[in-house]
Amino acid sequence: MRNRRRRTYIAVGMCVGAVIAIVALIVVLSQNIEYFRTVSEAVANRHDSSQFRMAGAVVNGSVVPTTAGVDFKLTDGKATAEVIQHGNPPELFKDGAPVVCVGHWSQNGTFDSDQILIKHGNDYTPPVVKQPAASKQ
Repeated sequence: MRNRRRRTYIAVGMCVGAVIAIVALIVVLSQNIEYFRTVSEAVANRHDSSQFRMAGAVVNGSVVPTTAGVDFKLTDGKATAEVIQHGNPPELFKDGAPVVCVGHWSQNGTFDSDQILIKHGNDYTPPVVKQPAASKQ
């Protein structure tokens, strides 16, 4: 009887520990997940000043380099948003490129972006680097 009670306590303790671990994992993961919004969704919620990700395509001819980064327009085909990027954009950034901008709405109605994520093809070929000849001593 005594062993049975001890096993019950151990089993209950392990279940409580497992529940605590699962809850902690859910809380940590939910704080680190950041979904993106389309341009239409973001424009509809322009009053929200929290940081989020906005996905769309760069409008052709809208890219204007600045001293602080680049200004451009982003669209999803339904709505368009003006984006001010603080910092240099990625190398693959260009007109028509599908991008995800990380930032927030400013007071003047533009999207202030701190980071641009850009999608690229699955086929990556590293650049060919000519190796120097080994010196004989």
